[in-house]
Amino acid sequence: MNKSTVGQSEPDLISTASSAAPQGLRAGLSLHDAAAIVAGDMIGSGIFIVSADIVRHVGSPAALLGVWIVSGLMTVAGALAYGELAAMMPEAGGQYVYLREAYGGLWAFLYGWTLLLVIQTGTIAAVAVAFARFGGVIWPALGSKLWIGIGGVGLSGERLGAIAVIALLTAANLRGLNLGRIVQNSFTVAKLLSLLLITVVGCIIAPNAAARIANFGSPAAFFGSGGWSLGFAAAFGAAMVGGLFSADAWATVTFTASEVRDPRRDVPLSLAIGTGAVILLYCLTNLAYLFQLPAPAIAHAPGDRVAAAAMQVVWGHPGATLTAVLVMISTFGCANGLILTGARVVYAMARDGVLFRAAGQLNLARVPSVALVIQGLWAAILTLSGTYSELLDYVIFAQLGFYVLTVGAVFVLRATRPAVPRPYRAWGYPYLPAAYIVAALALMLDLLLVKPGYTWPGLLIALSGLPVYAYIRRRN
Repeated sequence: MNKSTVGQSEPDLISTASSAAPQGLRAGLSLHDAAAIVAGDMIGSGIFIVSADIVRHVGSPAALLGVWIVSGLMTVAGALAYGELAAMMPEAGGQYVYLREAYGGLWAFLYGWTLLLVIQTGTIAAVAVAFARFGGVIWPALGSKLWIGIGGVGLSGERLGAIAVIALLTAANLRGLNLGRIVQNSFTVAKLLSLLLITVVGCIIAPNAAARIANFGSPAAFFGSGGWSLGFAAAFGAAMVGGLFSADAWATVTFTASEVRDPRRDVPLSLAIGTGAVILLYCLTNLAYLFQLPAPAIAHAPGDRVAAAAMQVVWGHPGATLTAVLVMISTFGCANGLILTGARVVYAMARDGVLFRAAGQLNLARVPSVALVIQGLWAAILTLSGTYSELLDYVIFAQLGFYVLTVGAVFVLRATRPAVPRPYRAWGYPYLPAAYIVAALALMLDLLLVKPGYTWPGLLIALSGLPVYAYIRRRN
C-alpha cells in the first residue's frame, strides 16, 4: 500500500514503488528476451481460429483484413503509449504500478484483482486447453469427454493435458528466470516461423486459384455488396474483439520490467518491436487464408480451425496435422510467457500489502515462487471448472477499460508530475494516445449495444474487488 507522499519530490514519487520492490529480482532479460515475451505472449491460438468469427460478422475479404489492420494499429498505438510509462517506472508489476501511481491504490488493486481472478489465469487456462485440444488430433486420449464430474465441471483427458502443461511450465519457471527465458525465446522463434511458413506457403508457393478469384477477382468480391452502414460499423466493432484479443497480452512484458537489464530503453523498444512484428505477421497470415479459402469457407471452417482448413487445401490431411503441431507450439510458448509474467503482478501486490504477504517472497532462484504457485493453482481450478472461456468473454469490456485508464495515465502523469525523467516519450503524443482512447471507448460503447451480456458481468467481476480492498484497508 502506498505511504503518504507529502513532502517528496516528483522523482521520489515514482520511486515509491521501488522502495516496496524487492532487491532480489535478477535483471537477466535482454532486449531480445523482452521482445520475445511481447511476441510470444501475443501469439496464442487466436490467430489460427478467430478469423472465422470475424468473417461471420463482416462478410467480405476486405473487411476481414480491415479488422486485423485496425486492431493492429490500436495495439501498436497502445504499446507506444505504455512505453513512456515503462521507461518512467521500470518496476515489477508494470501496468499495476502505472495505475497505482496515476490514480491511487484502489484502481491498481481492481486491475490486479481482475488479472489474477480471470484475465491472466483464465487466459493461461484457455491456451493450455487449446494446446491439449489440438494435441487430441495426434493423441486421441486428450479428448473433451468428462471422465469424472457433473454439470461441465470435472476432469477429462483434455483438461488433464492442460493442467499438466500449467504444472510443467510453473515448475520450469520456479527453477529461475533463465530457464523461463530460454523456453520463451525458443517457442517464440518457433511460432514466428510457423506464421511465416503459413504465409509463404499460402501466398507464394501454393496459392489456390479458385480462392484467389473468389476473394480478389473483382471489387465486388473483395469489398462485398453490403456497403458501409451503421449496422456494418457495429458489426465491425464487434468483430474487432477477436482481433484485439488475439493480439492481447503485449503489455505483460511491463510486469517483468525490473528484471530487464536496461529497462528504460529495452522495455519501450520491445513493445514497439514485438507488437509491430506480430501485427505484420497476423495480417500476412490472414492474407494467406484468403489465398487458400473463399470467405464463406473461412466463416464456416470446421470448429473455426481456419489455419487447419487452409493448410488442408495445400497438403490434405497431413496439412491439418501440421497445423495442430503449429498451434501446440504456439500455445505452449504463450502459456509459458503468461505464467512467467503474471506472477510478477501478484508479487507486486503482495509487496504493497494488498494480497497474501507470502506471495511477495522469492525462492533461492530469485523468482516469486508463492505467486507462481497461487497463479498456477487458480488457473488449474478454472480449467477444471470449464468456465475460463465464458469469464474471458465477460472481462473483455473491463480489460478495455483498464487499457484506456493506463493510456490515460500518460496524460495524467505529464500533468501531475512533469519533472519526472522520461527516457522515452510516447510517439505521436498527444494525438496517437488520444486516438487510442477514443477508439477504445467507441469499441466499449459498441460492445454495450451489441453484446450487453458480455459487458455488465465483466464490470461486476472487476468491481467484486471493492469489498476485498475495503477489508484490506481496514485490516492494514
